[in-house]
Amino acid sequence: MRRVLAGVLACAFAISANASLAQDKPPLKLGGILDMSSLYADITGSGSETAAKMAVEDFGGEVLGRKVEIVVGDHLNKADLSANIARDMIDNQGVEMIFDVAASATALAAAEIAKARNKIIMFNGPGSIRLSNEACGPYTVHYVFDTFAQANVTGLAAVKSGLDTWFFLTADYAFGQDLEKDTSNVVVKSGGKVLGSVRHPINTSDFSSFLLQAQASKAKVIGLANAGGDTINAIKQAAEFGLTKSGQKLSPLLAFVTDIDSVGLETAQGLLLAEAFYWDLNDDSRAFTKRFMERTKRVPTSAQAGVYSSVTHYLKAVKAAGTTDPAAVMKVMKETPINDMFTKNGKIREDGRMVHDMYLFEVKKPSESKGRWDDYKLVATVPGDQAFQPLSESRCPLVKK
Repeated sequence: MRRVLAGVLACAFAISANASLAQDKPPLKLGGILDMSSLYADITGSGSETAAKMAVEDFGGEVLGRKVEIVVGDHLNKADLSANIARDMIDNQGVEMIFDVAASATALAAAEIAKARNKIIMFNGPGSIRLSNEACGPYTVHYVFDTFAQANVTGLAAVKSGLDTWFFLTADYAFGQDLEKDTSNVVVKSGGKVLGSVRHPINTSDFSSFLLQAQASKAKVIGLANAGGDTINAIKQAAEFGLTKSGQKLSPLLAFVTDIDSVGLETAQGLLLAEAFYWDLNDDSRAFTKRFMERTKRVPTSAQAGVYSSVTHYLKAVKAAGTTDPAAVMKVMKETPINDMFTKNGKIREDGRMVHDMYLFEVKKPSESKGRWDDYKLVATVPGDQAFQPLSESRCPLVKK
């Protein structure tokens, strides 16, 4: 009896000691650099923070005996502030991995800080192809979409359907410029023509002068190489100008379900757009969306769904590697296929590009929609190896030629 009691006490002491040890370990901090208050707040913002916290909770809240914490910063869509937040997170707060980073200029700035400190950074909201080309690094992952895939999926479909002359309204920063360039290449390669373009400042409220130039071009398609609030304003004002009624077609080269919700189906109906994720694609996406909506009262954007997926993939890799060492974790992340509510058989390539299927959607007519958020009908599924830039064309220094 004494022997049994001694064994029980020893076991209890061991459990107590392990619990104490776990409490003594510092938390594993993951940092979200988000646009909480500017024109991409709906796309990423608090929804990305919620998605990251859901991923941590679903994983069990800890890994390797360390509690996982999500910390966030608002970059206000300013590149210098994004760099400062990244620096503070890594140097002062002990953040081991940075996620999202919302926009391209802010992402490129944060990427430089993470690269200099050998920390993993996973991009969900930004689109610039530079992030997996010239700005790639051994610990960078471009997860959700990029300008090449958006251009490839949307531009190719449009030209094939006879919409072969284009004019671009382009946001004047890295993302917009890359999106115009990549789409122009697809249009020309497919036998179409680019009749011109005009650049507008980011966060533009009045698009009238730019839309007049687009109208005067007589192009069949006006490509919107912008995002967020700029895309919403351009679509609404184009409708007020009667552009689409005169026969010209708008093509938002990056639009999210939140943008379409803001514009309304009456104005947005018939738009063709490429997306990496849609809440109503399958049972897994619908189940995740149900839980996400209970917290946010809105469906997740592809960027927010990508945050959940990428944070989960990172935590699984940390557990499998048995360490938070970036080299060991990245090796596991690149070797392990991604199968979840975001994608099936996704794979992170040597340039950091996460390759997965992309989707071409057409925005429904009001009469086709069953209610709010029922906005898309699937036109085509484009396999990842056809949607994204081939590795053979990569400008990433890590890719062996």
